[in-house]
Amino acid sequence: MIRKNRILRSGLYFCMSAMVLAYASLVHASAGELPAAAALVMDASSEKILYAKNPNLKLRPASTTKLITAMVALDRLDPDAMVRISDHAAKTPSVSPRLRTGEQFSVRSLLALALMRSVNSAAVALAEAAAGSEYAFTELMNRKAVELGADNSRFINASGLPGPNQYVTAYDLARIMKAALQYPMIADLIYTRTLTVVSTSGRKLAVKNTNELLWDDSGMLGGKTGFTREARHCFVAASNRNGNTIISVVLGEPHRPDLWQDTSRLIARGDDVMHRRAEPVITYSSASESPVVFATYSHGSQKKGKAAAYSKKKKSGSESSSVKAKKTKKNVKKNPVKKTGKKITAGNSRSTGRS
Repeated sequence: MIRKNRILRSGLYFCMSAMVLAYASLVHASAGELPAAAALVMDASSEKILYAKNPNLKLRPASTTKLITAMVALDRLDPDAMVRISDHAAKTPSVSPRLRTGEQFSVRSLLALALMRSVNSAAVALAEAAAGSEYAFTELMNRKAVELGADNSRFINASGLPGPNQYVTAYDLARIMKAALQYPMIADLIYTRTLTVVSTSGRKLAVKNTNELLWDDSGMLGGKTGFTREARHCFVAASNRNGNTIISVVLGEPHRPDLWQDTSRLIARGDDVMHRRAEPVITYSSASESPVVFATYSHGSQKKGKAAAYSKKKKSGSESSSVKAKKTKKNVKKNPVKKTGKKITAGNSRSTGRS
């Protein structure tokens, strides 16, 4: 009898160990399932994070920067005002169509070129028209970011071309997208698939939106792509799911096609969390490990050992997401990414100007 009990206990221990190992394997897989350096999906109404990977990791924004550029430009310019393209703007590295020194476009047309096609010259021209110089305009951009609660982001130009001390976090970018949707012209342009803009001299430029999900996702409200070799592929989008606006962010994606697949997965996951079919999850990763935090919402109240929503971010740059994991003294850092001597980066080469 004693021998049988020992065998039963051994078998039970083996089964429990196997279950624990299987669960740990699933958790680790969940942390590493997205190849992007950072990703996030957020309920636009409450700003609750529904899923996130490295939500506060500072990364290059690439052309997602142009959402801030567009908002600041519309804060100061009449959409029907005409803007002359300066030599500086025309010579800014950019995708086609190329803008020419001296030609004129309306603010509305430049916004279409910047938001839909991601033409860097158009963004610079808007900056110069709004503030006199691109440098002066960046001060307005950073002021706007602070007003929106994007405290962990900084911009040094209007286009998103790489440079020192320019960065954004996935959480900040989601809040920027939420604010951009409140501008009817921005919301309309990022939802538009194709458009033709015309200069005052009659030159017609065909513009096709770089957001491929506008053709594949009936709930897509719009988005902004970005790419430099340093930032890799980036995308922030808003989508309607069952009457809810869900915002998704992907930063530092190695391959362009994965932007669309991962965005669709993020939106689907967000919808599942919104309808209680899944738990919200935040993952923090380094080059060598991927710890996972499960965050449970309970009617907006906190539970011990769980994370709950909160509305205000600390300006110190510590935990600034809508969901904050419970921390020990050992892991409280200004940057929530767990340090292991290695640092996640999105690349180290220069931009091609592609978006």
